[in-house]
Amino acid sequence: MEDLDTSRVIPDCSDQMLRTLEAFGLHWDGEVEFQSRRLPLYIESIESLQGTGRTFECSCTRRDRSNSLETGYPGTCRNGPTRAEPGRPTTTRFRVDDEETVTWLDRVQGPCQVDMRDLGDPVIRRRDGAFAYQLAVVVDDAAQSVSDVVRGADLLQSTAWQVQLQKALKLSTPRYAHLPLILESDGAKLSKSRGSLAIDPLHASAQLSEALGLLQHKPPAELQHSSTTELLAWAVANWHLDAFQGRREIVASRPMSQV
Repeated sequence: MEDLDTSRVIPDCSDQMLRTLEAFGLHWDGEVEFQSRRLPLYIESIESLQGTGRTFECSCTRRDRSNSLETGYPGTCRNGPTRAEPGRPTTTRFRVDDEETVTWLDRVQGPCQVDMRDLGDPVIRRRDGAFAYQLAVVVDDAAQSVSDVVRGADLLQSTAWQVQLQKALKLSTPRYAHLPLILESDGAKLSKSRGSLAIDPLHASAQLSEALGLLQHKPPAELQHSSTTELLAWAVANWHLDAFQGRREIVASRPMSQV
């Protein structure tokens, strides 16, 4: 459960999320992990990176970043914060190997490569002290022996950062599969759409069937009104990544407010 950004944590939200997953027939192995309870692991990882010279403190603001013409972080503070002031907090960045081109074979997108010089150095600890996504997800995956990561194609570029972090921390690299994003006809991502509705556990079967259809795995007509257990059993038996090989987007054929 990702709850490191305490300013955005809603009371009882995690319980509601777990109940919703259960309503859709989705379950998990073992005890649910919360990132907020794993801080010692993140601290140990940052200390390890600091010990090998793979971090630096950065005083750049978002405005500084927006004024830069670089595609990624331009390395302004690599040799020390440019506007260091006593007591002023800084972010901690991971110093990438900018001579490397990270390559991997994605199970959906095929061969991928990212020039780290263009990508720049990611924040791994924020100015307020909270650990950032790029570090936390690498540590979490390793701690839980995750073998396969399946996520949206909008996170494809993050894989390069994570692969370098895994190498720097001497952790194994899982297999990756980046699925296409579901978009509305105007190009808006479903998860960010103003008109999209929250999923309804009371209509779990219908919405699960709809979601499978959008992902090019439409259940047969006789299963349209089946339970989530039956729909998921069919999906597991018939799932194949070739249905969207190389695709990064799928445009829904009707407004998301109707899905």
